[in-house]
Amino acid sequence: MAHHVRRRTAAALAVICATSLAAAPSAAADGPDAAALMAAVEDHCGENGCHDILPPGQNGNATLVEILGNQMFGTRPAHSSDQLDMYDDLLHDYQGLDDAGLDSYFMDASFGVAEGDVGREYSPRGDVTIVRDDSYGVPHIYGETREGTMFGAGYAVAEDRLFLMDVLRNLGRGELTPFAGGAEGNRSFEQMLWRTAPYTEEDKQAQIDRVAASGERGAQALADVDSYIEGINAYIDASQERNDYPGEYVLTGHKNAVTQEGEIEHFKPTDIVGIASMVGALFGGGGGGEVQSAVIKLAFQKQYGAEKGAELWQDWRMENDPEATVTVDGDFPYSGTPEDPVGRVLPDEGSVEPYDIVHDEQGSAAGGASAQAAASEESTAEGGEQVSDLPAKKQEQLETKAEEGDLEAAEGIFNEGVLPADLAEPRGMSNALLVSGEHTASGSPVAVMGPQTGYFSPQLLMVQELQGPGISARGASFPGTSFYVQMGRGTDYAWSATSAGQDITDTFAVDLCEPDGSAPDTSSRGYIAEDGSCTGFEELTVENAWEPTVADQTPAGSYRLTALRSEYGLVESFATVDGDPVAFVQRRSTYMREVDSIIGFQQFNEPETITSAEAFQEAAGDIGYAFNWHYADAEEIAFMNSGANPVRTEGTDPNLPIAAGSEAGWQGWDPEHNGADYTPPEQHPNTIGQDYLVNWNNKVGRGYTAGWGSGPVHRGDLLDGRVSALIEEGHDFTKSSLTRVMMEAGHTDLRGEQVLPVLLRALEDADTSDPEVAGAVAALTAWEEAGAPRREAARDDGSYEHSEAIRIMDAWWPLLVSAQFEPGLGEGLYTELTRAVQVGETPFGDGGHKGSAYQYGWWSYVDKDLRSVLGEEVEGPLGEQYCGGGDAGECRTLLVDTLADAAATPAEEIYPGGDQLAADTVVHQPLGGINMWPIAWQNRPTYQMVVEFEGGRG
Repeated sequence: MAHHVRRRTAAALAVICATSLAAAPSAAADGPDAAALMAAVEDHCGENGCHDILPPGQNGNATLVEILGNQMFGTRPAHSSDQLDMYDDLLHDYQGLDDAGLDSYFMDASFGVAEGDVGREYSPRGDVTIVRDDSYGVPHIYGETREGTMFGAGYAVAEDRLFLMDVLRNLGRGELTPFAGGAEGNRSFEQMLWRTAPYTEEDKQAQIDRVAASGERGAQALADVDSYIEGINAYIDASQERNDYPGEYVLTGHKNAVTQEGEIEHFKPTDIVGIASMVGALFGGGGGGEVQSAVIKLAFQKQYGAEKGAELWQDWRMENDPEATVTVDGDFPYSGTPEDPVGRVLPDEGSVEPYDIVHDEQGSAAGGASAQAAASEESTAEGGEQVSDLPAKKQEQLETKAEEGDLEAAEGIFNEGVLPADLAEPRGMSNALLVSGEHTASGSPVAVMGPQTGYFSPQLLMVQELQGPGISARGASFPGTSFYVQMGRGTDYAWSATSAGQDITDTFAVDLCEPDGSAPDTSSRGYIAEDGSCTGFEELTVENAWEPTVADQTPAGSYRLTALRSEYGLVESFATVDGDPVAFVQRRSTYMREVDSIIGFQQFNEPETITSAEAFQEAAGDIGYAFNWHYADAEEIAFMNSGANPVRTEGTDPNLPIAAGSEAGWQGWDPEHNGADYTPPEQHPNTIGQDYLVNWNNKVGRGYTAGWGSGPVHRGDLLDGRVSALIEEGHDFTKSSLTRVMMEAGHTDLRGEQVLPVLLRALEDADTSDPEVAGAVAALTAWEEAGAPRREAARDDGSYEHSEAIRIMDAWWPLLVSAQFEPGLGEGLYTELTRAVQVGETPFGDGGHKGSAYQYGWWSYVDKDLRSVLGEEVEGPLGEQYCGGGDAGECRTLLVDTLADAAATPAEEIYPGGDQLAADTVVHQPLGGINMWPIAWQNRPTYQMVVEFEGGRG
């Protein structure tokens, strides 16, 4: 196919400063000629071929004056919010979108900077030049040396995310509260990570040393990290010399605005390990929860008897539901329940005691004292005005306040935490849509894909372009680990990930003991080690204390966090098994191996390595975290599931606790480094050349065990149904048509599209003569026929189209689920099941305004049971019929009664303030001192790419 290679040139422009506080860093040296290096870069995107977006904007650093400006007058730093409206506009405009219109909703993601779009060009040292485009401020880093390229990446990330990186590294140390304040959100998050990934500095360094010594790639990776850290630290020094460092350091008490006393701590390699462990815990983990699963099994057996209860537990577990939509064709058996289990244990009923890592709480930690959030109304007003746009008098007012230390306007901005508490929740997010060239208008594959990492200001991700010896990539990375692009595009290929969540974590029951030989109980803190000795749990402890600051006014407090570590894993809880005391410990295959995945990411950025779909799959196999990798070039689309999947010995049941020291466990396990034998890449779900690939964290392949509730209804169906239907119709996809599919799914209510049809079928033969019920049925029917959208008919209408039907469904769902299942399951079992799978996840959810919705819920349970009761065909039924006790007439009566209750429920009892539209809105939660305005609800990747390559390297 004919194509052209795109090369761009850049004109050197003078660096212009709007104010002294917005000044670009002066060049430390004469760097390489960016225009010459840019012209030599090979790029096969072609005209209008590659796009991306990451709201709210590239710039995540703000000086003290800029933070005060945001709080007092609603101003924001340059390039901090200029992608927010673009992102939101697509929702309102997508139905008329064509390829020519993509530039209105996405950035140009081709390599280089267009002539005339050079905003700043500077060299922080002699072997690297950074060019920031004028349009969005994205850094394009050109290094003459590998070291210079990595140095530039470090310098650029510090320019854009320094304070956020510092927050993340202190979180990785378990010391977020001393750094950022004792707010509840900070406490929740640091406790979560200390439970999941507690490390000493020696632990982190050992991981670095092991990978560095593993071979040429490992040595290069750690050299890259060292140069990257040099760049970060160079920016820290320069920003303190200029006094334009992030203003949050003043507000959290680390710098003095008047005297400039205080030092921003330099970064070191172990800080990078801590940040990587946070990313892995939030987005790349999987498995665990075996104790909870065991408790549910016991509850089933108590309700139904031992044999029947075990069968029903297996049905509800849905580890391999035959009706679930999968991404990859073929069978990939992994971590299923064995026919003849060995070493499986269940706790005694009621004996489980969760281990609390929090000890010695003092002050606000003990009394629950907190401070109210204090962000100003002005700070969330819509607009892109900067401090330099204000009248001179207001600019002077801000300067004076900063110089004199008058910080009243910023008091309490972190009172809820610099990191929101719900960020610690499992985040199985992200989606991808890829269509092979056989079904596209151009004959080349098309991909619309990206990670769904939540909405924050600044974002947890940042965009950059890296060009240097052996490196050529543009895309998104997590700050603190952005020495490589983690999701993005290369010379003639693109890749992205979704969280996979396969089972790489197991729970082991270790027998407790007392060193003196006395009888142990669940308060004992010794365990029987692999060599048979009574060994004390290793205590991993941080002692944290905090004082109120300008930003976080939480009263003074302190506590000690102590995680207990055994050679088998980290203590989760204590219990008895057949009367004997045990500790349940969790072992994650990537624990003590957080650094290993660096090798896979390194290869993604190397065009000489990634020469084909097969080469990409091989590189993805070097990533230990549980991700689904999606790949597209000019010829093929491909998929590869990554993860350090431990090979379990025959008879091991990974879905329930395992007796430590039994025949069950991990093959080849090495307690010292937590290494094991891993399943080879070909046994992971993988494919090259399928007609299409879609994934929204749904089940990836037959036999690849999924989590609770993974059945016939999943938000992945919103994508799969649309793409497969268009292929069957003979549609030739373009970038814009695939984007339209993504966006339509992104405002659709999963319940309304996938579950409401069976509910309406059930109601056809019910008595719906009551006027209120009849009206509800009519409204729901019209909504379902319209595709169940949660979207305004036109921007700024002020209410959803079909708002009444949406209100009814939002009220009906929890009432329906409870009435349908609790009578048959019993209160105790029903409650335990809702702890494993929440009843629903609507856009307004818990009031968090987080965007992502419909990942977790009882959709499949409701669907299967209703179809079963109605006499319809069901593969993999729940084993019992629950709605109306299995009687179709009684079930219909139940549906009518709960629908009547829902129809009578006022909006004020469903949504905060009774405002449905406002309750659903997406809010970019502040991770720094700059707030954003809310945008309309949409269920969509945070960073998103739209790509189509015209050709390749041949």
